[in-house]
Amino acid sequence: MNGNKSNSPRNYILRITREEWFRQVFSIKKYFPGVPRRWEPGGVILLVRKAEKGDSFVGYGVLGEFVKKDDLPEDKKQECEKMGWKGVLVFNKLYRFEPPLPIKETVLSGLKARGRCLHGYPLTEDQVNSILRTAKEKTVLQEV
Repeated sequence: MNGNKSNSPRNYILRITREEWFRQVFSIKKYFPGVPRRWEPGGVILLVRKAEKGDSFVGYGVLGEFVKKDDLPEDKKQECEKMGWKGVLVFNKLYRFEPPLPIKETVLSGLKARGRCLHGYPLTEDQVNSILRTAKEKTVLQEV
């Protein structure tokens, strides 16, 4: 066996619905997820937002750590409880795509999941690598 390693996904899509959360993730390099997942350091989180051409990748981050809400300062813990968030994802690296990359132009074009069903969607290493290759060809990646 592989010891602690498993075939569980560690890469996910997070769909950002609010403008303020979109700005916040790129300004503080943190995101407060409401979906329970096995967030692991080194995991790649692809960020999606509704755009003119449909749901589009707007960037990605490499996860530094996930801090559970119970381990946060009291004010942040209360905010998490109020909003239904599980904690905070802290990104080591964060990149923005300009312009956004429509999902339909990636390996996920045939994916049945749409809209809010994309939030927390697991991705394989191959899918992540393919999406990032396409992003490098069709967008400018800006490190935040």
